[in-house]
Amino acid sequence: MTRASAGEPGADDGDSVVYDLAAECTADDVEHGQAYLAAINGIVDYGVFVDLSESVSGLVHESVLEGTYGVGDELVVELEAVRDNGDMAFEPADVGDDYAVEAVAHDYSLTGTDRLEATIGDQIHLEGEVVQVKQTAGPTIFHVADEYGVVPCAAFEEAGVRAFPAVEVGDVVRVTGTPEHREGSVQIEVDGLSKLEGDDAEDARERLAEALEARAEPHDVEPLIDWPAFEKLRPNLQEVAKLLRRTVLEGRPIRVRHHADGDGMCAAVPVQIALQRFIAEVHEDENAPRHLIKRLPAKAPFYEMEDATRDLNFALEDREKHGQQLPLLLMLDNGSTAEDVPAYETLSHYDIPIAVVDHHHPDPEAVEDLLDAHVNPYLHDEDYRITTGMLCVELARMIYPDITDELRHVPAVAGLSDRSKADAMSDYLELANEEGYDDERLQDLSEALDYAAFWLRYNSGDQLIQDLLQIDSNDEERHRELVSFLADRARDDVDVQLDAAMPHLEHEDLDNGAHLYRIDVENYAHRFTYPAPGKTTGEIHDRKIEETGDPVITVGYGPDFAVLRSDGVRLDIPQMVTELEEEISGGGVSGGGHLVVGSIKFVKGKREEVIDALVDKMEDAEIDEALSSAAPIDD
Repeated sequence: MTRASAGEPGADDGDSVVYDLAAECTADDVEHGQAYLAAINGIVDYGVFVDLSESVSGLVHESVLEGTYGVGDELVVELEAVRDNGDMAFEPADVGDDYAVEAVAHDYSLTGTDRLEATIGDQIHLEGEVVQVKQTAGPTIFHVADEYGVVPCAAFEEAGVRAFPAVEVGDVVRVTGTPEHREGSVQIEVDGLSKLEGDDAEDARERLAEALEARAEPHDVEPLIDWPAFEKLRPNLQEVAKLLRRTVLEGRPIRVRHHADGDGMCAAVPVQIALQRFIAEVHEDENAPRHLIKRLPAKAPFYEMEDATRDLNFALEDREKHGQQLPLLLMLDNGSTAEDVPAYETLSHYDIPIAVVDHHHPDPEAVEDLLDAHVNPYLHDEDYRITTGMLCVELARMIYPDITDELRHVPAVAGLSDRSKADAMSDYLELANEEGYDDERLQDLSEALDYAAFWLRYNSGDQLIQDLLQIDSNDEERHRELVSFLADRARDDVDVQLDAAMPHLEHEDLDNGAHLYRIDVENYAHRFTYPAPGKTTGEIHDRKIEETGDPVITVGYGPDFAVLRSDGVRLDIPQMVTELEEEISGGGVSGGGHLVVGSIKFVKGKREEVIDALVDKMEDAEIDEALSSAAPIDD
């Protein structure tokens, strides 16, 4: 221990010295034969309990006490004995009325969370930032992040009572305690916990910030294939990877929202698993991966207010119940349009950071000020053919590169799910073939994912989707049987749907040479079953492409919506939606999509006017063989 004069209550030349232990001092700083300043914290029939510091306390037995005392009174004591169970007994020290007081600072070296296993059962000292405070029915659990990771620290005042109530999330603290194994995790049993102030706090924050900045850097991995178009987006993906790694290191939860289709699943699941593994690497709490990342699908092609308010409500409840920070929102295969703005603005009232990786046509002027990071091929003069699943496989590898071998087939599945004509598709298919996924198996997997996503509705289906994609899943036999079964079920259900719908299909030859097919999916297709209106329209569209070999546009419509598909025709659906908004007063037109795939919403009473105006625009659209499914994939 380090001693320094702290002034005297008695004469300056007193012969006796009384030591005043600093809050962080431990039992190691107490020596036999020395006098210490103590404060009485409890009175019982058999004596008084005294505190010498936050972690040093003991009993002064009534047999050695003279006079009466109250809680809060000071008493000068010396160590009498240390019991076999570690309890300390003190007795009054005979120092007279004249004594000098010397402050005692604890001499210690810090132990990082990377060395906890080697110090199990030993008292250590750790400095870090409090990232979560959870009150249990027993102790208070402080999750503390240092340069190396995050560890739970259990402090007990009394059952269900908040220990160290002055310490909050965001404070930098010094913890003195003993690492122990608790339910498969390492936890520090707290002897003392003090909030750092002044220069000590500033120095600690600088040290922690420097370490966090270095560790948040994403891994520099080579892309799975050589693809010049991807290189344009690579710096933006690295920015998102760094943001996500930093979020994990800060102990902040992550909420992933993604489009509920094959490409959305191929985007979200690799990132989810990569983050879970990085969380497990950073956090000593084995339950952290389960608590700190949640993935949920979104049925709409934008972030609906219903989803946003639900996410916000859960986040606020988790903050109240579990002491968590508010999460970062990660939007995948979704989130780039003006329709997302109301939901984003809702979250902005709580300063919730938002990152987006998407390949749908964006409205950058509408969303950029609300986003912390945004990756979209359109922002780099590319387009929807670079699917979000392709991008997110690389994002996952930047976060946690050891996942690479489980993901080599996923970009091909993402591309097939979204019917991508990217010039990299042949390379991705070849890569998947090398991993044992032939074209038939990949197509089955694409169908099975869509089918599972439909029936999961608003549930994540974590293990089911992982088994289908064979990510973090090692039962290949079940994977193959499951994919085959669900793909067959999907095709059977499509056949049933189209048997009912096709007789009601309306056909028209447009002046630009394209075939236009229309179907009222509300009245002439089975509802509330697979395939949904969008998928039904797409399946009809595919059959007509194969049947005619010509440019085809297909519209599936209901009372207040229309789903659009085109092949060999440059529709530019986002631009058409913008024009219809301006041209049809009171139509309530909104929507979006790509050049060849999209959806439009409108008010029910304006359906005929909107559909007629839509057909007029289709008739003026340019025929473009490059957008035909019959066009070869570029090498």
